[in-house]
Amino acid sequence: MDLQLTEEQQMIQQAARDFAVSEIVPVAAKYDISGEFPLDNIKAMGELGLMGIEVPEAYGGAGMDAVAYVLAMIEIAAADAAHSTIMSVNNTLYCNGIMKYGSEEQKQQFVRPVASGESIGAYALTESQSGSDASNMRSTAKKTADGKHYVINAKKSWITSGPEAHYLVLFAKTDADAGAKGISAFIIDTGIDGFACGKTEPKLGIRASATCEIELNDYHCPAECLLGAEGEGFKIAMSVLDAGRIGIAAQAVGIARAAYEASLAYVRERQAFGREIGSFQMIQAKIADMKTRLEAARLLTMNAALKKIESQTSGARFTVEGSMAKLYASEAAMWITHQAVQIHGGMGYSKEMPVERYFRDAKITEIYEGTSEIQRLVIARMETGLR
Repeated sequence: MDLQLTEEQQMIQQAARDFAVSEIVPVAAKYDISGEFPLDNIKAMGELGLMGIEVPEAYGGAGMDAVAYVLAMIEIAAADAAHSTIMSVNNTLYCNGIMKYGSEEQKQQFVRPVASGESIGAYALTESQSGSDASNMRSTAKKTADGKHYVINAKKSWITSGPEAHYLVLFAKTDADAGAKGISAFIIDTGIDGFACGKTEPKLGIRASATCEIELNDYHCPAECLLGAEGEGFKIAMSVLDAGRIGIAAQAVGIARAAYEASLAYVRERQAFGREIGSFQMIQAKIADMKTRLEAARLLTMNAALKKIESQTSGARFTVEGSMAKLYASEAAMWITHQAVQIHGGMGYSKEMPVERYFRDAKITEIYEGTSEIQRLVIARMETGLR
């Protein structure tokens, strides 16, 4: 595994770090408390190229690779997970799918404004009764007699950036009797009549990344906004999630790194019984285990990014690598943030310090874009060939 960073990769990593430290860290706690969407920061991130890192420059992006994306995600997530969640959806769930399966016209119309940060993108797969079982959806799309539109009726849940999104990729059944093979993907313009946002979710963590239900009632989607071919929606959804899981792994690494660094600084300064608590063996054991899990998570995530890059020429899947990275990094983040709260003691439970926010934010990485349980199923089934 070659981890020698290119000059371009180092540049975007540094740009993300500088922005995170100067613009996100000072306001992260405020946004966490208010739940307000950080629109100004997101637009600024778009201007830096962070909202479409792997999108070619011809379509408004930075024209870089998956490693650059991971490096930037880690820096943004270390400052605030909510900002990185918005960034992740834009990059992998929205732009990635259209770049891979969309027409030239779709790329120009729907990727350019989102990759540049002018508009916000979202991804609508989950429904209240179909989370892990994504094919069990009730949303329908029926083609009109003249073939010019699809009439979509849908109710989707847990749509990240939903209240702010200008466009989203949505999945609905065009053939109710064909199971997963009857699902199709559509690019939705939220400004068209028939689209509405429902309740905004009051979440435990990543509170500034607005999440809501959406409803489409007799929404007339132009036929040219079908993404890919009819019946390819489930394949598109799973392919997009492969890439998305690398982003969530990077997010988890960023959260874990922030918690680890806060703990390292604290144990060097905090004194008890006449000496720094970092000199106590039980604290040292925690620090050693935190560092080891953090580094393992980072390496798994970088490996998955490299496999994604290789897949662009080999055509090989990177499903297992993405799932392993997401599984390990998310559980490592949850464990590391737990230890960070414990190390900080009472102050770790107080909102005066950021470690309690890291702890709350880490939990979602074990759930969205496939729970830890689903990741284990994916890995085992891919490795054994058994179901």
